[in-house]
Amino acid sequence: MVFWLIIGALTLVTILVLARQMLRPHDLSAPADGETGKLSSDMKVYRDQLSELDRDLERGTVTAQEADRARIEISRRLLEADKTAQAKIVPADAPAGVSRLAMALSAGAIACGAFGLYWVMGSPGYQDLGREKRIAMSQEMRESRPSQAEVEADMPPWPGPPPEAPEDYLALINNLREAVAKKPDDIRGLDLLAQHEAALGNMVAAREAMSQLLAIKGQSATADDYVRQADLMVNAAGGFISPEAEDMLKNALERDPRHQLARYYTGLMFAQNGRPDMGFRLWRGLLEEGPDTAIWWTSVRTQIGSLAAHAGVDYTPPDAAPRPTMPAAPGLPGPSADDVDAAQDMSEEDRNAMIQGMIEQLSERLATEGGTPEEWARLISVLGVVGDTERAAAIWGEAQTVFADTPDALATVRAAAEQAGVAS
Repeated sequence: MVFWLIIGALTLVTILVLARQMLRPHDLSAPADGETGKLSSDMKVYRDQLSELDRDLERGTVTAQEADRARIEISRRLLEADKTAQAKIVPADAPAGVSRLAMALSAGAIACGAFGLYWVMGSPGYQDLGREKRIAMSQEMRESRPSQAEVEADMPPWPGPPPEAPEDYLALINNLREAVAKKPDDIRGLDLLAQHEAALGNMVAAREAMSQLLAIKGQSATADDYVRQADLMVNAAGGFISPEAEDMLKNALERDPRHQLARYYTGLMFAQNGRPDMGFRLWRGLLEEGPDTAIWWTSVRTQIGSLAAHAGVDYTPPDAAPRPTMPAAPGLPGPSADDVDAAQDMSEEDRNAMIQGMIEQLSERLATEGGTPEEWARLISVLGVVGDTERAAAIWGEAQTVFADTPDALATVRAAAEQAGVAS
């Protein structure tokens, strides 16, 4: 309301100033403009020159002949000035009705133009809030967020595994679910289940398995464990950061204040709850810290400009080009060395079948679709663990060709090949 009162007052003042000039009657006794006044002064000068010429003639400083010539020239100029002055026409006032109509039209144009311009370029209806009130509203929004369970209840149900998932792989995952159900306190089994449920897109099941894993680990849980759970919660909630996910992030940052993924999600949480200033500070630190191969890099770099604008900051992101990557974290399809260890409680036959099924799945996908350096490294590592060094060496040889133009990626795969004992 205060904003509109100020704008209305400024518009009214503008109209009144314009009305005063348009409706004021002209003084017909005054010169029409400054030029007429100037010509009258010139005529006076010429008259004074004629009088002075007569005095000079009486004093004998000029001859009669010289005086006549000067008098003719001055008189000519005086007549010309008088003629010009008489030609000036003083403008007459327009009829009162016409002036009032013109004034009304001008006032309407000013008022409508000002309102229309603000409607197009401004923010009609946006509240004029002070900093303290905005912070209070943000805190209220944050405290009134729906819980993780409420958000998940509104999400579409899991449609099932992707159509391209191999049947033998799905059978192995079912076996893993049954094994974990029989031994619900098995840390390695829960870890493996959370990983592969996420790989299948079953985020709620993955989040539940990870929650059980955190409960068993207790104080020994690491920052990575809590961030992993927060990531699963965010994915299960369609990108929304619930109070429970925020608690996971707090636990992670208490253990590692510099954890990048925890800082990324915390910045996103602030952005979702009306605190772009807090979110921008966290994301700016991440972006300038790098590296540009981090899984959050592209997301931060593409959104930080808008976040900075909402925070009232003029900020230009770094010029480093983002390179899309995939995390070398739980959720990648295919087995890890921990997967092999986690299968120790299975029978020898089931364990070998499970490991080989995962190896074949990842190997086939890398051969047909390609993958990240981390996935190639994982495959080589697991082949080394199961003793298939000949195949690991072949994969390493192929990786050297695939990543020949990307030294950083090749270094990642080389580390795994050295660990497996197949790097030359």
